[in-house]
Amino acid sequence: MIQLLFMVIFSEMAVIMVLSFKTPFRKLVIMGLDRRKRGRGPVVVKTVAGTVFVVMVSSVYSMMEIQKRWVDDDGPVSSTDQVLMVRHLLEATLMGATIFLALMIDRLHHYIRELRIRRKTMDAVKKQGQGSDDKKPDGFDKVKSLEEEVMTLREKLKQLESDIEAKTKQINAAEVNTVALRKQSEGLLLEYDRLLEENESLRGQLQSLDRKLSRSDSKKNL
Repeated sequence: MIQLLFMVIFSEMAVIMVLSFKTPFRKLVIMGLDRRKRGRGPVVVKTVAGTVFVVMVSSVYSMMEIQKRWVDDDGPVSSTDQVLMVRHLLEATLMGATIFLALMIDRLHHYIRELRIRRKTMDAVKKQGQGSDDKKPDGFDKVKSLEEEVMTLREKLKQLESDIEAKTKQINAAEVNTVALRKQSEGLLLEYDRLLEENESLRGQLQSLDRKLSRSDSKKNL
């Protein structure tokens, strides 16, 4: 398995080198990658990558188990455990490098395709610009009209901003007046409640005086 991983890593490195430099083999590699990304190719690649990742995790787990055994035994490390530790470490490193290089190949292929698409669009735009040289005055007139529209829109925007500021000032003043009126109404309500209480107390006093006067009159009559 280690020999297979070395072969995969060297092949991935070769593909990265071919993609990094503009050579005749670059087009062939890009065409091959384009075909691989069609149909069931992405599913197969993801399945293989997932399998390699699972095997790498199992190797790391085996290394952790061996290290735990070394700590628990507190004795001399056996040569078998040392060989297994080195083997698992090498396998995990190679599998991690394989996955990393595969991601590098995928990103390089993606960026190369984007660069080609942008170059094609730029070439198309240049051709259109060369074909429309006789229509430049119309283009300048359109630009001037657009600039005039922008100026008018800016003036309208400034006017709207000034109107909004004036309305906000009016609203703030109205809010201040409403707060003052609310406080004044609360004070009047308190004064009204106080007057009601005084009125009730005065009525009680008058009723008590009336009772006393009625009693005194009845005594005099007797």
